Amino acid sequence: MSPAENIVLLLVLCGLLSILSYRLGLLSRSGSFAALWVGVLIGIFGSFLWLIVLLVFTVAGFAATRYKFDLKEKKGLQEGKKGERTWKNVVANGLVPLVIAIIFYAAGQQDSDLARLTYITAIAVAASDTIASEMGVISAKVYLITTFKRVEPGVDGGISAYGTAWALFGSIFASLLGWVLLFPGMMFDARILVPLVLGFVGCNIDSLIGATLETWGYVDKLGNNISSMAISSIIGYAILLTV
Repeated sequence: MSPAENIVLLLVLCGLLSILSYRLGLLSRSGSFAALWVGVLIGIFGSFLWLIVLLVFTVAGFAATRYKFDLKEKKGLQEGKKGERTWKNVVANGLVPLVIAIIFYAAGQQDSDLARLTYITAIAVAASDTIASEMGVISAKVYLITTFKRVEPGVDGGISAYGTAWALFGSIFASLLGWVLLFPGMMFDARILVPLVLGFVGCNIDSLIGATLETWGYVDKLGNNISSMAISSIIGYAILLTV
């Protein structure tokens, strides 16, 4: 397939998925538009399989958002008005993976193991944080990560045993999914522990920033998400250089 045909295919696929997500109420209009271009660009600078990893994570995030949605809505803890996600949500989860794709593409290393594992690390953080947030808000016992004092569900920096368990699940799910799709036919090896561990760590970094810098007004939720993903991905990249 020529580069032009690949771009056309990506535009059609991402366009259809964005329209479908908008029609189903999963994305707002701005979120749908942002998702279109994030998806196309990751497909161009990474690969079609990189895009598939992102799409599967996105579907898992939508499923977590819809889980016990009536309860979340009753408590006022839902995303948007009806669970839809805006361009900020798309950028929060898609910007760092896109930057990783562009950097490795520019270096001519987008097909390297280092590129793929760094990308998986970013997705693992996004999956861990998204699933933990959507599942954790329904927990009755929430504690501030910096003081471990009880707080209301939905408070920035709030964590719970239930949400933490889901954070670990999200990181494991995204890491194993990424490995299966981006390393087809290869047996698991110790390198998979890098995204698996850092996905979970990144989720907790997000909570720590939420309890401090976000609460103090230095960053907003978008900045928090991007920062925690970037920090974890850089750490992952540094570790992967040594293994």
